Amino acid sequence: MDVIDTDVFLIEFAYHSDTRSAVNHEFLARVKESNPAITVYNLIELLGQMSFNLTPARLADWRSWLLSTFHVKVIAPVDLDDAKATILFKAEIIDEPFAKMRTHRMGYMDALALHLAEQTPQVTSFVTWNAKHFKNKTTLKVYTPAEYLKQAPTGFG
Repeated sequence: MDVIDTDVFLIEFAYHSDTRSAVNHEFLARVKESNPAITVYNLIELLGQMSFNLTPARLADWRSWLLSTFHVKVIAPVDLDDAKATILFKAEIIDEPFAKMRTHRMGYMDALALHLAEQTPQVTSFVTWNAKHFKNKTTLKVYTPAEYLKQAPTGFG
């Protein structure tokens, strides 16, 4: 499973004049066949950014313009509908990201998303335009969308 970072979706939805837009669009069109994922943290970050551009109703309908369009699965450390499971969130929200921040000198959101991706057994790669922020800091394969397209011309995952 490939986890897609927030920046890839932001270019698709908000930054259409970005020079990477064409490659970004091609990547998203092709990777959706492999049923990629987004971490719950990246999702919340994306929705926060998109809140400046979308009506409240459109923002609330994120499943239709994100999950359905790109066949993205949201991965979370617990079942988000289970109130008892949220007790375990302290380690996930504070302890684990802080350890990664100390060890690898990375921002909170990056540490949070990367830790969850690493803890999800099906995840094999992390795709971001900020690959340099993640390379050599994880056991996952890290690609930009352009690198991903080059290494997997016909198959994904």
